[in-house]
Amino acid sequence: MSKNAPASGKTILITGCSSGIGLCVAQGLQARGWRVFATARKTADVERLTQLGLESLLLDLADSASIHAAMDEVLRRSGGTLDALFNNGAYGQPGAVEDLGRAVLREQFETNLFGTHELTCRAIEVMRRQGHGRIVHNSSLLGLVALPFRGAYNASKYALEGLTDTLRLELHGSGIHVALVEPGPILSRFRANAMAKYKQNIDADSSFFRDTYRRMENRLTKVGPAAPFTLPPEAVLAKVIHALESPRPKARYFVTFPTWMFAVLRRLLPVGGLDWVLRRVSRGENK
Repeated sequence: MSKNAPASGKTILITGCSSGIGLCVAQGLQARGWRVFATARKTADVERLTQLGLESLLLDLADSASIHAAMDEVLRRSGGTLDALFNNGAYGQPGAVEDLGRAVLREQFETNLFGTHELTCRAIEVMRRQGHGRIVHNSSLLGLVALPFRGAYNASKYALEGLTDTLRLELHGSGIHVALVEPGPILSRFRANAMAKYKQNIDADSSFFRDTYRRMENRLTKVGPAAPFTLPPEAVLAKVIHALESPRPKARYFVTFPTWMFAVLRRLLPVGGLDWVLRRVSRGENK
């Protein structure tokens, strides 16, 4: 299907639509003729999405009851069909690995992995019955390589990549296609949301890394030009459109120059060499 061809009323459920990538993709697909069910975890965001002209529902990935209620309502409205699912909802929990409590790590996985998995399994049930479907997971550059002080997010995205690779093998021949989108820096509220989680869950004053945390706080709250190579969310939208509408969707879609660069470096460099580059990047960020 060409880039500008409409989708002829196909249905899609999207998580994490309150801002950034989720909102951009929801509006972009609606403009292409998709029937979009745009979800968010806060009532105020659902109301705002509705005011923007989107068909919106509550869906909190950390709550199984919310996941199933949202899916049931989508199927009720659609007559029991669902053509596609875009799993975008996620957040980043900053903090050194040794400063992450068990409950904090579990909370990160509840949203970024377990909820996404539960919703995906519901979608697969529907897609198997109808004999077709597209599932797109929004992963990250940090599902390919790790950076310091992002251990919870790194781990959740590495796990998502592993589940997705396995699912792609298991769904072969089913008519259900699974793809990963792997963005680097994208204009969004990701840093602001990460800062809120950092303040909520990390005791910086008691940490070995307290001086590094102070510098990290400056980065997360910095006002000014975006980091180098940052792209608008429309860059992700373009990849999602291909994953949903192409007769030959790819398994992976890299977005932004850093993702391409580190995907290549991961193949070319020995572990020690790649670690050196990643440490330098982290030091540069947290000056």
